[in-house]
Amino acid sequence: MTQIPFSKFLTTVCGVSALLAAPAFAQKNVAGAAEIKESLGKLKSVGSVLMIAAHPDDENTAVLAYFAKGRKLETGYLSLTRGEGGQNYIGAEQGYRLGLIRTEELLAARRIDGAHQFFSRAIDFGFTKTAQETMQKWGKERILGDIVWTIRKFRPDVIILRFSGTPRDGHGQHQTSAILGREAFSAAADPAKYPEQLKDVEPWQAKRLMWNAFSFTPEQEKEAAAMGGRVAIDSGDYNPVLGFSYGEIAGMSRSMHRSQAMGSPERKGSSKQFFITIAGDTAKGDPLDGVDMTWKRVAGGAPVQALVDEADRAFEAEHPEKSLPALVKARAIVAGLKDPWAVRKLAEFDETIALCAGVAVDANAERASASPGAKLGLTVTAIQRGAASVRFDGVEWGGTAAAKPEAIAGGVDLAANTPLSKNTTWSVAAGQSYTQPYWLVEPHTADTYTIPDPKLLGMPENPALLTARVGLTVDGARIVLERAVANHYVDRARGELVRPLTIVPPVSVEMPETALVFANGASKHIEVAVRSQTGAASGTLKLTIPDGWRVEPQSAGFKLAAGEQTVLSFSVTPPGAKDLTTVIRAAATVDGREIANDVDVIAYDHIPPQTLFPPSTTKAVSAVVKNLAAKVGYIAGAGDEVPQSLRQIGCDITMLSADDLARADLSRFDAIVTGVRAYNVRPDLKANRQRLLEYVEKGGTMVVQYNVVEGGFGGGDPRALDEIGPYSMRFTRDRVTVEDVPVKFPDPSNPLLKSPNQITDADFVGWVQERGLYFPGSWDSHYSPLFECHDPGEKELAGGTLATRYGKGAYVFTAYSWFRQLPAGVPGAYRIFANFLSAGKVLNGAR
Repeated sequence: MTQIPFSKFLTTVCGVSALLAAPAFAQKNVAGAAEIKESLGKLKSVGSVLMIAAHPDDENTAVLAYFAKGRKLETGYLSLTRGEGGQNYIGAEQGYRLGLIRTEELLAARRIDGAHQFFSRAIDFGFTKTAQETMQKWGKERILGDIVWTIRKFRPDVIILRFSGTPRDGHGQHQTSAILGREAFSAAADPAKYPEQLKDVEPWQAKRLMWNAFSFTPEQEKEAAAMGGRVAIDSGDYNPVLGFSYGEIAGMSRSMHRSQAMGSPERKGSSKQFFITIAGDTAKGDPLDGVDMTWKRVAGGAPVQALVDEADRAFEAEHPEKSLPALVKARAIVAGLKDPWAVRKLAEFDETIALCAGVAVDANAERASASPGAKLGLTVTAIQRGAASVRFDGVEWGGTAAAKPEAIAGGVDLAANTPLSKNTTWSVAAGQSYTQPYWLVEPHTADTYTIPDPKLLGMPENPALLTARVGLTVDGARIVLERAVANHYVDRARGELVRPLTIVPPVSVEMPETALVFANGASKHIEVAVRSQTGAASGTLKLTIPDGWRVEPQSAGFKLAAGEQTVLSFSVTPPGAKDLTTVIRAAATVDGREIANDVDVIAYDHIPPQTLFPPSTTKAVSAVVKNLAAKVGYIAGAGDEVPQSLRQIGCDITMLSADDLARADLSRFDAIVTGVRAYNVRPDLKANRQRLLEYVEKGGTMVVQYNVVEGGFGGGDPRALDEIGPYSMRFTRDRVTVEDVPVKFPDPSNPLLKSPNQITDADFVGWVQERGLYFPGSWDSHYSPLFECHDPGEKELAGGTLATRYGKGAYVFTAYSWFRQLPAGVPGAYRIFANFLSAGKVLNGAR
């Protein structure tokens, strides 16, 4: 029999893996017999379900696990945003950096519950109360088109909306996800809608659109029950192969949302999930009523169904190779079919055949990063640990890299349980772009990302930079296993780990802050860090400043060994003591090439490290700010960048530990500030309440930033935070989401509005995302409200900032979003916060 060369055979299967990016992070999950049994079950099922909602954490992980792990359906979750506008429970990242963390948390969750993850180009711009504002900011047609694209590409049989599309959903972005999802159900089937997509996908009509009915309150539950026509599934069903119910798997999956403090119980027992048909054929008893989920729906697929059923029946945990004969026959048929389902399933057949044969392959890079023009050693390893006959046919290379390594020849039989390793060298193209997340390559607005290549839309992360397409012959069947090239390494504490392969500049240029504040016209020393990323490097660094500003020196040279860093200092002077905002840019020149990017690695244990390349620029803010608090103690909460911001107006910041709160001399501080959500995450704060109040009573100033009433929508006891101050406050979930609504001063004569800075309407100009959140709704008469504002059409909210004298000192509670405004360099925010820090001295002087 004539053998088809591997390179030609590869062209028949290479399109399969292009559907979804190969993961570069191995999260250990089910393995061995359980994994094989799950894979066999999935080969038998030809059906799909897509859930649509607005944010990371909106998804119903129990429903996803039930359909993906229980019914073995291709199951997807389309989150319209990446969660950029939320708060961060585990660190200080905000905005697009937080969105990247939450993207990876969703992917970690999907690796547990078995679903696929998709996104639109919409940005979570913060809490909004209306769908109208959401669609105005996102652009209705733009995001509707993204949803249509995902439906046409994923081709779901049933679409599930997580929200109702009505005000009962609360968040305006929740409402919008359902409104647009409903429109997309029909639009995806209409060739007249978004016809530019049809060169890559076909129109697709799902069988039905359903709402996964749920309720925030008992009243809403009664309302949903009265709608009638509900069908139910039980996500509490137990899966004996996995050893868990789908509710337990859901708890594991949801707990990956660590940046949102979403640790969840792994619930055992029955748990009904309800669905109501919104459009399409009405379901009578099951969400998949009338959907043929077998290979019989595929032209020429009936023999495949019989063979995969046979493979499943033949499976034995200790002899998985007994499933190979039927799998090999089925694969041969599937390879000849043109139906999209056959194309999608072909890679699954190859992976299942490999599992049954005990075959494993990986592709390792000697380092986790390389620069354009560099060389990188690669090793591809294959091993067979089963009873099958396996031949290594060679390696060809895929991925987005501009230049690929030479192919690796094959024709070698794999000896039992003996690794076969093939080494090669990859010459990275001189013009290879950095591995920036694709949605961050182009500048974006506050509301949507700019994505020039429409084929990337929907993808959760970049397609793999470089993949090894390893050809094998298993018991006579030619298969291809594609693996993303990554860096495998051993951490002495955590064991073997995997890092994605990245392309980085030869040096990185890091500015000290995203916004630099030049107070009162004074010069500031800017220290720019230059670090060698991949090898020895030398060059010059230059700051570019606007007319009227001065910089000394004009440039500075550097010479670095591999991995070495140097900090170069420049003195920058603004053009006088006045409010002025501009941009300062730093750029290094190395071997004639200009580099004006930092290398920012976000690393947490529960997600793979993520590398960003932000521009080496900083917002330069000249502002007139007076501050009477020289020494400030800061009690960190869930994570924010306020301490760095306060240092820029001359504050000497000391971060206070639990031991400091209990034992240190607090009287040395002019003011003590609690970080965002500090009372939610620092039990030592409540334990030392009396000690902090004694500090205030003796003349100190305490500034408390916002905290959250714990418990989720409709949950939590609003009284839990009542006693954080010297007098009672009753907290609510009230917030002001429109960042530029007018702010009033209930008592313009209040000393804290006059000294040390005169506060005016202008100080609330240029704010970002929101005014504030989690305002008290009522408070003791000792407190004086400083500000009032409200979202359009709503009642005035005066509880956002409350101040009082207490003994010889002052206490200020403020739920305005200083954790966003100060790092963003809003001049007025600095003046107002300086008045808070100075409150004790100002109010004592005003007696």
